[in-house]
Amino acid sequence: MQVMQTERLNLRWLDNDDAGFILDLLNQPSWLKFIGDRGVRNLDDARAYINDGPLTMIRQHGFGLYLVEMKSNKQPIGMCGLLKRESLEDVDIGFAFHPDTWGKGYAREAAQACVDYARDQLGLRRLVAITLPDNHGSIRLLTAIGMQYEKDILMPPKDELLQLFVQPFCGQ
Repeated sequence: MQVMQTERLNLRWLDNDDAGFILDLLNQPSWLKFIGDRGVRNLDDARAYINDGPLTMIRQHGFGLYLVEMKSNKQPIGMCGLLKRESLEDVDIGFAFHPDTWGKGYAREAAQACVDYARDQLGLRRLVAITLPDNHGSIRLLTAIGMQYEKDILMPPKDELLQLFVQPFCGQ
């Protein structure tokens, strides 16, 4: 089900047909370094990740991570969306794009659509994001979509040091 679209992209619910792309994305060195190993080693693992992660969050909260695909040819290029983590008070934005697509503005385009959706459709008063301090690409993207560094936090369960970025929505 399509949730959002931009000039070049569709953001839609993931489904089991996306397992091959998810298997590849979750095993990219950038994913493993900056997001972490999710133990996805085969197509069955990828389908379980899709169903137990993004689709469960969508069913529980009405939003989640969406597959980002090119409008022109339906080629999947990443994931972007909104998450509600128990360890954070606010909804946060998350994203991961295949390295082959970096530097073309797709992540910014998708992330901005998610910010607009959070504000305009969900009526959120504030949106946050978390990232490792050395994930300079994510930090650049977060500042490009108007988020500002607020503070360092320790994120359970491993008490990992992360940077918290925020974007309050005025008038909400």
